[in-house]
Amino acid sequence: MNKKQSHKCVNRREFMGQAGFCTAAMAAVVGTANAQDAPAKPTELLPTIQLGNYAVTRLISGYNPIGGYSHATSNLSVHMREYYTVERTVDFLKHSEAQGINTFQFDLTEKIEKVLEILWKTDTKLQFLCLNSGNPGAPDLSRVMEYKPFAIAHHGGVTDSLFRAGKAGMVHDYVKKVHDKGVLAGVSAHNPDNIKRMADEGWENDFFMTCAHHVTRTREEMEKQLGQITFGEPFFESDPPRMASIVRQIDKPCLMFKILAAGRRCDSQDRVGEAFKWAFENIKKTDAVIVGMFQQYQDEIALNAEFTRKYGQV
Repeated sequence: MNKKQSHKCVNRREFMGQAGFCTAAMAAVVGTANAQDAPAKPTELLPTIQLGNYAVTRLISGYNPIGGYSHATSNLSVHMREYYTVERTVDFLKHSEAQGINTFQFDLTEKIEKVLEILWKTDTKLQFLCLNSGNPGAPDLSRVMEYKPFAIAHHGGVTDSLFRAGKAGMVHDYVKKVHDKGVLAGVSAHNPDNIKRMADEGWENDFFMTCAHHVTRTREEMEKQLGQITFGEPFFESDPPRMASIVRQIDKPCLMFKILAAGRRCDSQDRVGEAFKWAFENIKKTDAVIVGMFQQYQDEIALNAEFTRKYGQV
């Protein structure tokens, strides 16, 4: 399953436009790419970077497909969320670890609570990085700490909203609160200007999560900057180089996400490989990528692990 494939990638975080909603019969033919279809367990981790005292693989398993955040269509989001049951999510994490990935970035939800409680009963060595907003209604830091994260990052969409509203100090305070809990503190953002500002001001965060695409532009910002407005989130080819340029100027480790533009760069495995190659060539050797993976139609974990071994050596 992890050899290079030349045919069109089927629904890698995005349904095939010409097929529409896939039927149960099609799913049965294509098959579910789980551990039984995967190559043998590798003997060593993927290449790693250092976050504090932790060795973290340069490919981190992302949460968005599990939570049903496709960043594409509402139907795809529902499909992802329903596909990733508790049991399939446990299998996903076990298979990630078997392919040499040692870190999972998660949002704390009822599903994830159940997943981690099951996983801890196994011999897993996975490390957990939590994304949290600090907003009313979100799990508070004390609750998050019950699920043993080694690091907590402030949610990127909330970061950008607070910076836009002139409330960057609330994000800075959150970093301090995370440190008070005794774990690594990160800040996520989609706007590279916000990343640069935090670095220039010398914030105490240990790492950044940096989105390859500035998808939090408001309608007004799109009109002013681009002269046009998209339906939904804006994904532009010109965005990743801009964020990567900022990432290379920052001494702290950066975890770049949405390197596949939420499935928009997945027409073939050649294109996926090109995206991984570009990412590792344009971030620092001390940086990593976070990638959400949808396992229903092919073994994206094994495929992406192979690209990381090929292009992510340090």
